Amino acid sequence: MKKILTSLALVGFVVAGGAAIAAEEGAQATTAQPTHFPMKELQEMDWSFSGPFGTYDKAQLQRGLQVYKEVCSACHSLDMVAFRTLEGLGYSEAQVKAFAAEYTIHDGPNDDGDMFDRPGKPSDYFPSPFPNEQAAAASNGGAAPPDMSLLAKARGLERGFPQFVFDIFTQYSAGGPDYIHSLITGYGETPPAGLKIPEGTYYNPYFDAGVSLKMPPPISDGQVTYSDGSPETVDQYSKDVAAFLMWAAEPHMEERKKTGFRVLLFLILFGGLVYMTKRKVWSDVAH
Repeated sequence: MKKILTSLALVGFVVAGGAAIAAEEGAQATTAQPTHFPMKELQEMDWSFSGPFGTYDKAQLQRGLQVYKEVCSACHSLDMVAFRTLEGLGYSEAQVKAFAAEYTIHDGPNDDGDMFDRPGKPSDYFPSPFPNEQAAAASNGGAAPPDMSLLAKARGLERGFPQFVFDIFTQYSAGGPDYIHSLITGYGETPPAGLKIPEGTYYNPYFDAGVSLKMPPPISDGQVTYSDGSPETVDQYSKDVAAFLMWAAEPHMEERKKTGFRVLLFLILFGGLVYMTKRKVWSDVAH
């Protein structure tokens, strides 16, 4: 009987010890493998186009276009942006024609039924770097790079209470650019202890779909040469390309804000006139 009790006590000790170890490992796994992304809050930047009276910085947009052309366009398409719209960045018609001609457009069929290549025209759209999505995925480790035409509007993250209340009054709409800037500058940070990073991926605490992504750090300091003397750093590159992508997603934002302001001004004046007319018409009527 004594041996049986001793054996049961030993088994209980082993089971309890195993349970404690499992609980500790489970806690570590829960801590190390988060389920909420992004893991860090986005860096909220001060954009020139923020707020109800914000406008685009044309020089910044031109730098952002340069970053896209020299770096991002190798993998990401801009299918919904036509060359002719680049006049909104401050370029002349001649400059837009020259810029479009730098691209080769696969067109056709011609009168003989054949496809052919020709220089781009202002009416053309930015050509995709890959012939189809399957080719894009095959060239990028199985994950096709997203089109950037609407990226700055599609990647905006929801902001919790009470921020979203203040956003109504401040007209905050820079979630997408904030996300793009944070993501590009978020590479190189050391992952938390115990965090498992899948092989062939890169840790980025600002990524909104997991602990890591397949896109490697897209740009480095000094990679793009600016002619206006702006800093040639990853931080500056990310700001410029994020602003450009915001313009690509909403090129008529300035006109929309101007129209909205005029409408509000009209409604205020109209409301005042209606009120004064009412007072005049009913002034002799006893209440």
